[in-house]
Amino acid sequence: MNSNKGKNVVITGASRGIGLAVAEAFAAEGATLLLSSRNEVALYNTVAALQTKYPEALIKAKAFDLSVKEQSIQLGKWVNDNCKAVDVLVNNAGNFVPGSVHNEPDGSLETMINTNLYSAYHLTRAIVPNMMAAKSGSVFNICSIASLQAYANGGAYSISKFALLGFSKNLREEMKPHNVKVCAIMPGAVLTDSWGDYDNSKNRIMEAKDVADIIITATKLSAAAVIEDIVLRPQLGDL
Repeated sequence: MNSNKGKNVVITGASRGIGLAVAEAFAAEGATLLLSSRNEVALYNTVAALQTKYPEALIKAKAFDLSVKEQSIQLGKWVNDNCKAVDVLVNNAGNFVPGSVHNEPDGSLETMINTNLYSAYHLTRAIVPNMMAAKSGSVFNICSIASLQAYANGGAYSISKFALLGFSKNLREEMKPHNVKVCAIMPGAVLTDSWGDYDNSKNRIMEAKDVADIIITATKLSAAAVIEDIVLRPQLGDL
C-alpha cells in the first residue's frame, strides 16, 4: 500500500477524540498536517505531543470556532495559504446536545446544524476547488449511526447528522468527474472524552483509533476505487 508521507491532510476537531486519533495516524506516516479545533490550548498541546512523537511529520495548527460561518471560511483561507492543494480533508468537528424534538432547549437545532453541518459545508467549499483542479483528493465526513436511524434523546443531533450524510452524498456525485473521492463514516459508540471514566476493559465500545485506521486504509486504495459509506459499530452492537 502507498504511504501518506508528505500528503497534505486537514483535520478539524483535531485536539481530542476521533480527530486526535486521525491526526496521530497520519503523523505516524509522515504526512503534512493542518489541524484545527476550537480550544487553542488543547490544540497546541496536541501539536507539541505529536511533533515530539513523530518528528518526520510537518504539523501546522490554528484555532477556529467552526460553528461560526466566517471562521469556517477563514480556516479554508488559512489552509489554502499554507498548501497548494489538500490531499485529505477530514470534516470531524462536531457537537452533541442530548434531547428530543419536543423538549430540547431552544436553539439546539441551530447549534447542531451550525457545528455538525455548516462547518463541513463551508470548509469544503473553500478547499475542494483546488482538489478539483488537481484531479485528486479525498474528503471524509464524520457522520454517525445517528445519520441512519433515529434514536431516543437524539433530537437535533440526529437531524444534523442525517443532513451531513445528505451533504456527503450530494458532494460525492458532484466530485466524480473530478476524481475527488467522498466518504461518509458512520461510527457507533466510540470511547472519547464524552464517555468520562467509562470502563472499557471488556471492549464494549470502539476506540477512536478504529476510525482512524479505517480512514488510513481508505486513502490507500487505487484511483479507481472509493469507499462511499462506512458503518462502524461495536462488535456487540449499539448501546
